Amino acid sequence: MVLSISGVVLFGVIGFLLFRKHGLKPSHALVCALFGFYLAGTAIGPGIQAGSDKLASLLGGIAL
Repeated sequence: MVLSISGVVLFGVIGFLLFRKHGLKPSHALVCALFGFYLAGTAIGPGIQAGSDKLASLLGGIAL
């Protein structure tokens, strides 16, 4: 659950920065968000979740 909340915050910040700095239109952001919701409901959704979990554990294991 923590990873999901962190991902939502991360993508929210990225979306906000793209909106403010690079001219992302609200309609484009809405289409991307809807695409993400529909993609999560498909057969590839669990694979994407597993991949993001592996990436988070990889990044979490990096010692600075």
